[in-house]
Formats: sequence, structure tokens, C-alpha cells
Amino acid sequence: MTNTKESFSIQPATIMSTLPTQFFATLVSKVNDQVAQGHDVINLGQGNPDQPTPSHIVSKLKESAENPLYHKYSPFTGYTFLKEAIAKRYKEDYNVDLDPESEVAILFGGKTGLVQLPQILLNPGDLCLVPDPGYPDYWSGVALARAEMSFMPLRAENHFLPDYNAISPSDCEKAKLMFLNYPNNPTSATAPLSFYEETVRFAQKHGIVVASDFAYGAIGFDGQRPISFLQTPGAKEVGLEFYTLSKTYNMAGWRVGFALGNAKLISLINQLQDHIYVSLFGGIQAAAAEALTAPQQCVEDLVRQYQSRRDAFFDAIADIGWNAVKPAGSFFSWLPVPEGFTSVSFSDLLLEKAHVAVAPGVGFGTHGEGYVRIGLLSSEDRLREAAERIGRLGLFR
Repeated sequence: MTNTKESFSIQPATIMSTLPTQFFATLVSKVNDQVAQGHDVINLGQGNPDQPTPSHIVSKLKESAENPLYHKYSPFTGYTFLKEAIAKRYKEDYNVDLDPESEVAILFGGKTGLVQLPQILLNPGDLCLVPDPGYPDYWSGVALARAEMSFMPLRAENHFLPDYNAISPSDCEKAKLMFLNYPNNPTSATAPLSFYEETVRFAQKHGIVVASDFAYGAIGFDGQRPISFLQTPGAKEVGLEFYTLSKTYNMAGWRVGFALGNAKLISLINQLQDHIYVSLFGGIQAAAAEALTAPQQCVEDLVRQYQSRRDAFFDAIADIGWNAVKPAGSFFSWLPVPEGFTSVSFSDLLLEKAHVAVAPGVGFGTHGEGYVRIGLLSSEDRLREAAERIGRLGLFR
């Protein structure tokens, strides 16, 4: 009789071995080791909002959870009222007109759409243009599509915008998809309308679909609202924008996002999702609509809080001699490492000696080397304390 336990083995598909390594799992492990040793770690290395979801949104979920209608399957493409709510928000905030039924898709968080889009558009061997540094999950979608990537360097001298003239003619002709992300993770840069106008021309010339990741679209500082790609004439002809409630309303755990723009691409996203999901729980959709249509004072307050944290932190690092450009948007700061360090060696030193966790820039791509990303996701007092701890290492004087 065969011993099944000894002879049976699980063989994963080849695709599993091609997925990118989750770089930040290593960071989490290092932080947990320091905490286990009893150290008080100020963790500024992750991008998880630290404030609770506003109470009126939570109350709407509680109320909606009792509605028997939402105990049934939701419509596969989501409730019309939620798509109308995001269209209303875009009209009010950006003066962008969206047809709720044909130009809006509801997503299980923005990340889902960003990973799905390459699988929808790219065949094995097709090319995707990806920012470097950039959000690592862009790579995941391309890997799942068995496609290829060409990296667009984001350099300080070009305000962390890609230089389309530097992309090789062969890559321009081969590429079918391009990811952009402003306000940017990790560099915190924002993009002017002129850049998006150039982007539309570039995309039209080469037949490249543009995917604008607008996850931090509500977070702009010094009175400046970040510009939506969809505000650009011709944007809906060449691409999509991805929006999420995670950052705007502190709803990261609720998993509500949207794809917005080109009707054909929206139809394809809905087609794929029909095979995977049965949309979001209706009670969450009702709460999400409440977030989008209620007075936006909570968003204004949140942006004001992030700006106050930014200013407190940058005043504190100026005192220790660490010079960097203040972020114009997002809740991240992009800071140069001292001479003689790599982004990883500097991050390790801060964690081990100052018990401050930051994200090494190289985790976002090779052009992230020489920087660390710091999240403004702790109180002003803790941010100042982090700067003081780093200052005691004497690296900037």
C-alpha cells in the first residue's frame, strides 16, 4: 500500500516563482525583532494610515449592516448609487465628468485594479513602462501577465517626473501600458497639468494605455490640490485613473477603490471581475457613498493634520542638519541618506541604534537607492522624537 503522505507533493505553477519578492516583508520582520527585544520602535516605514475612519462613515456602515437588501449578493458591477457618488466627487473636486455606468468600475481597493490591468491588456512578452522608484505592486501585475517591464527613472533634477525623451524608440513602440503615480509614492512629488498634457500626446503617438494611480489625490499641501490625470483633455481616450478611499478617508481596511475613465477599459475590468468577485458587501458600498457625498470637512482636517506633521518633522530634521525637500503631497517624505551609506545600511542603522524604522529607497527600484521613505503616520511628538533619536547618532554634523 502506498504511503500517500510521503509520495504526495504540491508543485506550484511556474508563475509563482516569478512573482516579485515582497521587499517590505523583510522590513516588518526586522521591526518585529526589535520590538520583541523590548525596544520602543517609532515605525515610520509603512504606509498604513494611523487615524480612524471618520465616525459618520462608521455609523453609516452600522446602519446599513442591518438592511436585509445588503445580505444578498450585490450587483456584480456594484450599486449604481456608489458609482454615482464617485462621479459626483470627481465633478466637485476636479470638474471631471464621468458616466457612472460606463466610466466607473468598483474595485476591491485600488491595488486590485492596478494588478488586474496588466493581465487585461498584456500578453506574454508585451512591455509595460513602470516608474523607478515606484509602487512595487505594479511589478506584481506585470509578472502575473508574464509580460516585461522597462523602468522610467524618476530623478530629482527632473522633479521626479519621467523623461519621455529618454525612453528608447524600441521601448516606445513595444510598450502597451504605462503606470504613473502622483502625488508619488515614494518620492512625494506632484505633477503639473503640463506633464499630463505631454503624457497624453506621448500615449496617443505610441498607442500606450496610461494608468494613473491617484491614491494620494486628496493630499496636497500649502493650499495646492493635486491635479487629476482625467482633468487633461484627451485623458479618457488613452487611459484610466485609479482612486481609493484608503488614504482620503482613512479606510485602508475597508478595501474600496475605483477605476475611472476609458469606457472600453472599464468594460474589460468589469468583465474580468465578473469571473472573480461578486462586488463589495452592500453595507460597505453604502458607507463608501456616505464618505464621498457627505461634507468633506474630515478630508480637509486630515490634510491639515498631515501638513502640520510635515512641518513639525522638517523643522526637527533641519535642527539636526538633515536637509531635504518638503513633500508637496502624499503622506510620505523622501530623504537622502548620508554619505557613505546605502539606503539599506542607513535604514538598518536607524532601526538598530535609534529604534526608528524607515523604508529603504531601493525597495522601490534601483533609482530609489540613496534615499529613504518616511511616513508622516505618527503624532508630531513622535516625529520630533524620531528626529532627535536620529540626530543623536551624529550623522549630519
